[in-house]
Amino acid sequence: MGIVAGLDSSPEFTRIVVCDADTGAVLKQGYAPHPVEGRPSDVDPQAWLLSLGEAAGGGLLEGVQAIGVSSQQNAVVPLDAQGNTVRPAMVGGDKRAQVAAADLVDALGGREAWAQAVGCVPQAAQPVTKLRWLNKTEPDAALRTAVLLQAHDWLVWQLLGRPVRRTTDRGGASGTGYWSAATGAYRADLVELALGHQAMLPEVIGPSDAAGTTPEGLLISAGTGETMAAAFGLGIGLGDAVVSLGASGSVMAVHPEALVDNTGMITSLADATGMHLPVVTTLNAVRTLRGAAEMLGLGDLESLSDLAMKSTPGAHGLVLLPYLEGERTPNLPHTAGTLTGLRRESMKPEHLARAAFEGMLCGLADALDVLRGRGVEVRRVFLLGAAAELSAVQAAAPALFGAQVVVPQPADYAAIGAARQAAWALGVSQGTLDPRTPPMWQGPAAQVLEPGEELAVGQAVRQQYVSVREQTYPGAFR
Repeated sequence: MGIVAGLDSSPEFTRIVVCDADTGAVLKQGYAPHPVEGRPSDVDPQAWLLSLGEAAGGGLLEGVQAIGVSSQQNAVVPLDAQGNTVRPAMVGGDKRAQVAAADLVDALGGREAWAQAVGCVPQAAQPVTKLRWLNKTEPDAALRTAVLLQAHDWLVWQLLGRPVRRTTDRGGASGTGYWSAATGAYRADLVELALGHQAMLPEVIGPSDAAGTTPEGLLISAGTGETMAAAFGLGIGLGDAVVSLGASGSVMAVHPEALVDNTGMITSLADATGMHLPVVTTLNAVRTLRGAAEMLGLGDLESLSDLAMKSTPGAHGLVLLPYLEGERTPNLPHTAGTLTGLRRESMKPEHLARAAFEGMLCGLADALDVLRGRGVEVRRVFLLGAAAELSAVQAAAPALFGAQVVVPQPADYAAIGAARQAAWALGVSQGTLDPRTPPMWQGPAAQVLEPGEELAVGQAVRQQYVSVREQTYPGAFR
């Protein structure tokens, strides 16, 4: 079919990959940072266009027939009736909006009401919450807001020359807090509840649909959020889960239907293929390891990992409940971490290091079990993030998760997913691909780790952790 490009506009940079449309092989790449210092809460979206132009320099896009756009989630771009930005885009995990999130939960009648309405409970980062904050703190800007776009919607619209029609996709829409993955429809009343009045929302088009074609004949696909694009770039399907190891952690899996969770632990997102992507978040992942490294006077996580490998599974009875920042899964927002099992023989640095790794992974296994408990099949787990390369993580994860663990080589999976979406839309437009079946691209190069003979030991360690959690916080998952 030729060549396609995928563009990922993350919070800090733009990355572009140019791929063979048939195989997914990456042919060329471009990169440019956004011309913005740090990670502010407000960003002029023109900065995204400037870095896009720089990343595409040197003729990178010559011969490209279609482009897909992936972008940071939770960014909301408020426009006036003429299509101009009312104020800078509100991006990222915006702590300013924490009070607004609580206000919205109460205004609709509680967490269950939100879960039933749109499959998620408002968090500070979500667009619906940022609209509530805008309404309460910048009422003039809220009043002038006539159109609401997310980052990838705005970029697609700009690439197409700002047409009258504005589009988005299911994946991006499902993270707004005012579109339901279960019903496939907007809840305009929730926009009004947050913003104070109605606003125009982009048309939600199908996963293989094109948003349009530029005057030069370049096809632009629907676009999607970074999470959905990365899942598509990895090629995950039914039976697959993805565990992301950042400072906080997230667990997501492909599922054929939306999951409504009245506890609010599951955020019910849509993916970029027509399936669903339920997500469970933990507040404590790599921050647990960094805290343990500092406590032990170690300079980096590699040293912590090497030390942990000198201990044995179960850390001589030491169990760390890693709730250092409170916790979201289980819902214990005001708690702290707990270290139990201290005996004279267990009070050694290597056992504390091991307990930190096991505590982090058991917390993520709890999140996996939230999905399993709702009927989500998990046969293999893709482990992402720099910490996935640590030997202590790789040694313990398969047995603690009770599944095959895949550690993909680092790559620009969101940009690759955006390119795969572009290839799909191009193939459908040419009549060479089925709109229900994405192109079959080669999967990522990866290490594959099996639980093997360690499974029974790992499950015993996990049970030790669960027993301590239940004794300390009885019924936390009920």
